[in-house]
Amino acid sequence: MPQTDLKIIESSGIMPRIALAVAVIVALAFGWFAVRMQFGDMIAELTTAGSPSAEQMADIARGMAPSDPLTMWLKATLANNVFTPENTASSVGMFEDTVRLAPRDFRWWIELGRAYEQDEKPVQAEAAFKKAIELGPTYTFPRWQLGNFYLRQGRTDEAFAELKLATKNNQTYREQVFSLAWEYFDKDPAKLEQIAADAPDVHASLAYFYAQRGRAADSLRNWDMLTDEQKAENPQIAQTIAQGLYEKKSYPQALEFARQLGIDPDAKPETVTNASFEKTIGNANDTRFGWKVMRNDAKVDVATDSIVHHEGAKSLRIFFKAYNKPELYIVTQNVVVVPGRSYRLRFWLRTENLRSAGMPQLQIVNANDDTMLALSPLYPNGTNDWEQVSVEFTAPENCSGIVIRTIRASCGPDCPIAGTIWYDDFELKRTN
Repeated sequence: MPQTDLKIIESSGIMPRIALAVAVIVALAFGWFAVRMQFGDMIAELTTAGSPSAEQMADIARGMAPSDPLTMWLKATLANNVFTPENTASSVGMFEDTVRLAPRDFRWWIELGRAYEQDEKPVQAEAAFKKAIELGPTYTFPRWQLGNFYLRQGRTDEAFAELKLATKNNQTYREQVFSLAWEYFDKDPAKLEQIAADAPDVHASLAYFYAQRGRAADSLRNWDMLTDEQKAENPQIAQTIAQGLYEKKSYPQALEFARQLGIDPDAKPETVTNASFEKTIGNANDTRFGWKVMRNDAKVDVATDSIVHHEGAKSLRIFFKAYNKPELYIVTQNVVVVPGRSYRLRFWLRTENLRSAGMPQLQIVNANDDTMLALSPLYPNGTNDWEQVSVEFTAPENCSGIVIRTIRASCGPDCPIAGTIWYDDFELKRTN
């Protein structure tokens, strides 16, 4: 038979058996304690302080994993939630034990700092918060905690020095710092900006923060601190601001955001955009300061006309097919104006076979409160060659934008209009 290398080791002696038994016992013990530690940690992690069985679960977790900082933290937190001198002192001791179990984890130092502050030990609390920053120098949360601690202690300068650092790299805490400073400094932009880090994304966040609160000028001022390249890196913020300012009727600043974003690149204050209809009129939802044409009624057709025009190569044609609704509002444009200034709006009009008991006319409305500022004369019946129409108005003090729109005179609920009108060459001029 061929020889093999297999050898049988004799284990019939007492010492090998004892060694093997010890090894098995050690392995089982190690496994048992490891499993207990894992279960204890899991119980502590899943147990919330507000749970009805939190005390019992904390005791079980602590019994299974006495050297786990998380189980000690849970016990300390539960004790800290009951505000008595005895519980406060007890929780401080347990938070100190938590730190001893994990001295390199900045989170436990923050918890210890909170416990010291609640126990009216500000010196120790400050030291604990600073230790947390030392262990996690790039994290925002420790600085947020120290800044709030200083604020509660009345140490304003030190507080906002820390909070300023918290605004630099974390969007969530940045917004909280802005809100805190905004209320603390009685809505003073200068004070707020003193504690904001001087960084492009911080200025973008400030622009958004101000826009949310209706501070349109401050929003635009911070946005314009960015270079064109930096603005291009924050398109979503710019779009949100532009829409928000428009909805809040902050028209001058909304126009500037819309212009920079390319939504209305040709729009200017005190100017009718695409006044001669030479450029394409797109979807009404794609513009804020251009022509908006509502194409939702089959009895009205609105389109540019390259055959009939006053000057240039195009005009705007509106063809009514026995349209009988009392409201019209099919062609509108928002224009930024200066409050308190007087203006003259001129445009050229042509009609063909226009007939109705309720004729069209141009209306100018205060976009800030929807009150009427001026009306043109009613458009003439029949067919009429190009003639210039002039409308004068004064923007009230609350008016930063107007709406130019085509309406019709009232003639009852079922009053048809038929025929065609053409618009061309709008011009808005300030008269004072």
